[in-house]
Amino acid sequence: MTFTQLEIFVIVAELGGFTAAAGRLGITQSAVSHAIRQLEAAWGVTLLSRGPSGVTVTETGQNLLVRVRELLGVSDAIRQEVSATRGLHRGALRIGSFGPTSSLQLLPHILEAFGRQFPEIEVFVDEGEDHEVARWLEERRVDVGFVVLPDERFETVALVQDQLVALLPSTHPLAAKRAVSLAELCDWPFVLTRAGSAGMVEGLFQSAGLQPRVTQRYSQIVTILKTVERGAGVSILADLAVPPQVMAMCHGLVKKPLTPAVRRAVGLAVRSRKSCSLATEAFLKLARSVARSQPWHASLSP
Repeated sequence: MTFTQLEIFVIVAELGGFTAAAGRLGITQSAVSHAIRQLEAAWGVTLLSRGPSGVTVTETGQNLLVRVRELLGVSDAIRQEVSATRGLHRGALRIGSFGPTSSLQLLPHILEAFGRQFPEIEVFVDEGEDHEVARWLEERRVDVGFVVLPDERFETVALVQDQLVALLPSTHPLAAKRAVSLAELCDWPFVLTRAGSAGMVEGLFQSAGLQPRVTQRYSQIVTILKTVERGAGVSILADLAVPPQVMAMCHGLVKKPLTPAVRRAVGLAVRSRKSCSLATEAFLKLARSVARSQPWHASLSP
């Protein structure tokens, strides 16, 4: 067993194919296949199932994949420690992000500052829904991920707090109000997000003993905005998920704060600060500093 074989196993599992993995690694497909066969032979197990629809990870492979990622993470942390003692900053950082709040509002500013300070560290970003990012953290597919706080499964660093807002067509009877209540939204067809704020929005109505008339459910923010804009219903999203550059695409749409106000905190999470690589720890510290420097941070804080 070699670290190269382990790395190839992880990449084949993530990309779902030998050809894609070979392209990522810059080696031949036969070299990828050979590495997997050697690893399976050394362990006496089948890691990957090869079929007409592609490559899938076996149940045994899935269980071992978590440990392999953990081992590779420790190896990378050691390399970064060694580089740091020589005055170098090398390595890789894998980030999990979700939706406009992190991918549009927070991450670009953090990555810009991080790239200036640590230009030799390779950064990889995967975007998914918030529950997917949490799963990636648990499976060690990413080193650090954006999460809605609190999240007791991980060690976290708070970055920003925003609020949930009601989305309304600009011609809607409620659009003239300064704030909108949950009860008022229940009088109209409701467009429910399947993305980051879904659980929080559903929990709000349940806690208030209310039942919105959900007629449509969408994962994409733009789809929700356009659906509301054309008058097919009302919705609730996080304020930072609909920043000015997104709202600019929907001139017939307005957003109003809820009454009473409902806050939402967003931060970064890792499995353990003690086992973080130097790159991850640097990213956490820099992210908090960058978030505090943003012009919208003060207005969103309680």
